[in-house]
Amino acid sequence: MSETNPNSHRDASQERIPANTERVYQVKKSDLPLSCPTPEMVLWNAHPRVYLPIEKTGQATCPYCGARFELIED
Repeated sequence: MSETNPNSHRDASQERIPANTERVYQVKKSDLPLSCPTPEMVLWNAHPRVYLPIEKTGQATCPYCGARFELIED
């Protein structure tokens, strides 16, 4: 049974990625609101979900895992 997230803006058929495996993630405006871990990530080994304010500066850092997020154009 695949894991689904009703808050995800992604197609459920897309493959999920492991949580917190990269140090820098690029996100698009269409992916907002931004959370870490993101809806595309498998959550079994991740920290609690936290929403990150990225809109004003274009960058955000997760206080739990230190992952950096950069806002890019769609």
